[in-house]
Order: sequence, then structure tokens, then C-alpha cells
Amino acid sequence: MWFAGPARRLPDAGRPRALRLGFRLEPGMRVGLFGGSFNPAHEGHAHVAETAKRRLDLDRVIWLVSPQNPLKPTAETAELAERMAGARLQARAPDMIISDAETRFGSQYTIDIIRSLKARYPGVKFVWIMGADSLASFHRWRGWTQIMREVPVAVVSRPWISLKSRFSPAAQRFARYRVPAAEVMSLPDRKAPAWAFLFGRFNFQSSTALRARAKRRG
Repeated sequence: MWFAGPARRLPDAGRPRALRLGFRLEPGMRVGLFGGSFNPAHEGHAHVAETAKRRLDLDRVIWLVSPQNPLKPTAETAELAERMAGARLQARAPDMIISDAETRFGSQYTIDIIRSLKARYPGVKFVWIMGADSLASFHRWRGWTQIMREVPVAVVSRPWISLKSRFSPAAQRFARYRVPAAEVMSLPDRKAPAWAFLFGRFNFQSSTALRARAKRRG
């Protein structure tokens, strides 16, 4: 879903509109897009999604389960169906949607899926959601500056990395577009580029630690 290389627009812009994505969105809705491989999904992911939903007053949060992280070996990634099932177990809050839209659109890059969803649902106020650990490496994502200019971005605090992420290349480059803490509720209504850092309690679970624990048990 993410990283290096020049951004591109999806070919045949009319074709995605015929796809069935399994959810309906109406103009004026405030919708968070939460992407990742979720390999596996865990409570930390749920914490990020729920924090963004509550703090930004979102109508929906769509978990976009990536077909494959381009920076990780395919062998380390579980099957899509398994990862989606795990995400459903974690996305317990109301109005959480688990989606394989990236696979259906035929893309694994964030910039492509954002543009596709914006074209499919005009008038919906999309916000990209990420943990602070993702902000730290955001400058490695494919088309990351275009992402910042396509939709507002919400960054949720995560253990150990939150301070470092606030001084990351992305945070520094777009520093003047950061929304003050007292105004974060307005983020979905703002024109991109606009981003906010959402502070809150930490959840210490991580996919890397869970995979390592599973290997030891295996």
C-alpha cells in the first residue's frame, strides 16, 4: 500500500465505478481511511482507528487491508483472507468497515486508492489515518507528498516513536500545515494539505512482536 517510486493515476478511470466494494458512503460523510497490511491485526490498530474516529467525529472508518506491503517479503505476509478475518475481530466499534478495496481496484499504493475512492464518492470528506510509527517512515511511501495534498492526514500517537515521528521528514516538510491540537475536530472539513497529531494513551501491541512470538511458539 505504500512506498517508493513515482505516483501514477489508475488507468481506465471509468472501470472502478463498476466495482462492488461492500459499503456505501454519502456526500458530506466524514470518513477515515486506515490502511495497512494488518499482519496480524491487533489491539494497537483498533486503538488508532477508534482514537481517530472519536477525536475527529468520523461517521465511518474503513480499514483498507493491503494485498502486500511492497517493502516486506511476500513470505512474511499471511493470506489476505486471514488478515481480513483478524481485522474484523479487532474492529469491534460501531461503523468500522473492513475492506479489500485495494485488491478490487488492482492497486497496492495509498495514493492510487485515495484517488480512486475520491472519484467514486464525490463529496465525502476523507481523512487518511496512520499511527505515529508510519509517519516516521512516511517519506518512503510512493507519492507521499501527493497524499498530503489529496486528503487531510491524522496521526495517532504510538509508543516509543511519537517524538521521533514529529521530527520526521514529512512532519518537517509540512510543518506549516499542522492543525493545532485545539482544532483537530475540524480536520475532515479542511482542504489538504492539513494534518494533525492526535495524542492519547499508548497501546503497546505491534504486529512485529506478535509475529516473533508466533515463530517462537512454532
